[in-house]
Amino acid sequence: MKLKRFLLRYYPPGILLEYEQAGELKTKSVDLLNLTPESDVEVLVNQIVRQEALISDARKPQLRKLVYKLIEKQEAHETEAFYLFKILRAHILPLTNCAFNKSGDRFITGSYDRTCKVWNTLTGEELLTLEGHKNVVYAIAFNNPFGDKIVTGSFDKTAKLWDANTGELLHTLRGHTTEIVCLAFDPTGAVVATGSMDSTAKLWSVERGVELCSLNGHTAEIVSLNFNNDGDKVITGSFDHTTKVWDVATGECLHTLAGHRGEISSTQFDFTGELCISGSIDRTCKLWNVATGQCINTLRGHNDEILDVAFNATGTRLVTASADGTARVYNTMTGACQAILIGHEGEISKVGFNPPGNKIITASSDRTCRVWDVENGDNLQVLEGHTDEIFSAAFNYEGDTIITGSKDNTCRVWKC
Repeated sequence: MKLKRFLLRYYPPGILLEYEQAGELKTKSVDLLNLTPESDVEVLVNQIVRQEALISDARKPQLRKLVYKLIEKQEAHETEAFYLFKILRAHILPLTNCAFNKSGDRFITGSYDRTCKVWNTLTGEELLTLEGHKNVVYAIAFNNPFGDKIVTGSFDKTAKLWDANTGELLHTLRGHTTEIVCLAFDPTGAVVATGSMDSTAKLWSVERGVELCSLNGHTAEIVSLNFNNDGDKVITGSFDHTTKVWDVATGECLHTLAGHRGEISSTQFDFTGELCISGSIDRTCKLWNVATGQCINTLRGHNDEILDVAFNATGTRLVTASADGTARVYNTMTGACQAILIGHEGEISKVGFNPPGNKIITASSDRTCRVWDVENGDNLQVLEGHTDEIFSAAFNYEGDTIITGSKDNTCRVWKC
């Protein structure tokens, strides 16, 4: 085994090792999930060299430099404010969703007008209109980190795979018997998962456009699904009050995560894939051990439905958003509520961390999007100007651009 080169991964912090084994190029990662600007770099570097056979003592100066670079990146995002950069009058009917590609130079919007559009983030130019669905385009995604394919899921019961550069329709995925409401690419871009109101999720081959397997077992609509970072498991959240963990290779249900007293609204894996969370209209969020299927913690505090949940990039914290107009930040390890984000005048339907994990964004029916400080829960900024409910808000990978999508048929791009 011979180390060829180091690659940096900023979020979550880590160093990727590209090495050669038996003539084949491989990569492995050294995850630095606990790295902070206060970390003792010398101790860390020595520890990495001790534990990782691929890295010799001679590589220490290079390794030290990379760790300092990761810390520098963490400190860079402290203070900047966002300003309105562009308003895009995106569709003739309300939008349903928006999503960035990995680099953030493009994003996509889905709409009730049955199309998905691809936009240039910097110029605001409409690059492509993906037409062909016969009903609302509800769920959309890029195959990040590659960004060369798009999948769209529609109320017409089909999903479609598109070439993100040319707009060419590659495959139409047929098999669901009712609306498709959630979908995701696996991390390798080889498999797409779709979840439907017909109580099933399906896995599809991106290359061939054929169904690989159907995930059967839920007794009500599936409204949320996610792959873990290894791409070998998928979770589905359903109106039947349960979340299920599935083996991607076999389609077998590994665990049913039961215990909520109401419909599941949102689910997510943490970075390691060892934990997952489920938010429910029963006003609680539950933290689960993926390997055992056991509930580790029930996070309470909201006095209305939880509509969205999210981990930060390292999985050390999670945030819940509720119809009670507040969001709450919890410590994943202890389950302690660390901050309550108060200020919205309507329900919060979307929440997310920026990649460095020091800010949170919330989208609300009060027509505003807010940016918050994770540490103390302070409201740093109110992004206003939309004339109707905001249902979608997202950071790009760098964390320097925000996109908001509203029922006023527009998207706004905010930059710092």
